[in-house]
Amino acid sequence: MKSISEYIDHTNLRQEANKTDIENLCKEAIENNFTSVCINPVFVRYASEVLNKEMPKVCTVVGFPLGADPTELKFAESRYLIHQGADELDMVINISALKEGDNKYVQCEIEKVVDAADGNCVKVIIETCLLTSEEKKIASEIAVAAGANFIKTSTGFSSYGATEEDVKLIRKSVGLDVGVKASGGIKTLSNLNMLVEAGANRIGTSNALSIINE
Repeated sequence: MKSISEYIDHTNLRQEANKTDIENLCKEAIENNFTSVCINPVFVRYASEVLNKEMPKVCTVVGFPLGADPTELKFAESRYLIHQGADELDMVINISALKEGDNKYVQCEIEKVVDAADGNCVKVIIETCLLTSEEKKIASEIAVAAGANFIKTSTGFSSYGATEEDVKLIRKSVGLDVGVKASGGIKTLSNLNMLVEAGANRIGTSNALSIINE
C-alpha cells in the first residue's frame, strides 16, 4: 500500500517563487519521499541539479495556466523541458477548442506533447471547473486516445480545483489503466483521502508538509 507521501506532487507554481524556494521544495521532497516536485519551467534545470538523481521526479507545466498556446509551441516547450531534465509534463489543453467541439485539435496537441515527452509521463490538465460533465468525459477520453498517462483535474489558477465528483467522473471515464491527478485547493489530509478514495492516484498540492504532519 502506498504511503500518503507517495501520492503527492510537492508543488510550488507561484509567480514569485525563487531559487531558494525551489531548493527547499526539492530537499523537502527528498526528506519526505514525495513522488515529484512540480515547478514552473524556468526552474527545471535547477531542480534537476538540486535533486541530483534522487528519487523525487522533476515535474513541470506546459501551456500553463491557460492552455491557449498553439500546438507548435506546446510541442517545442515540451521537447525543451525534457532536454532540461523534466521527468513529467503537466500540460493544459486548449479549453476553447474543446468547448467548440474541435476534438481533433485537442487530440492532436496532446499527441504532439506525448511525442515530445519521448516516453516520459504526460498529465493532461482539463480544467474541470470550466467544463460541463459531458465535456469532462470527452476531454478525458480524448487524452487517453492521445496516449496521456494521467488526466489532471485543474491548474489551481481558475475558479476552483479538484472535487470528489470530478475525480469520480474522470475515473469512470478512463477506467483503471490511466492515472488521475487531483489538484487545486487540496489543503487537508481528509481532503486528500477523500480524493484518493474517489479514484485519484496522484495529488498535486502546495500544502504537502502540513498534510503529512496532521
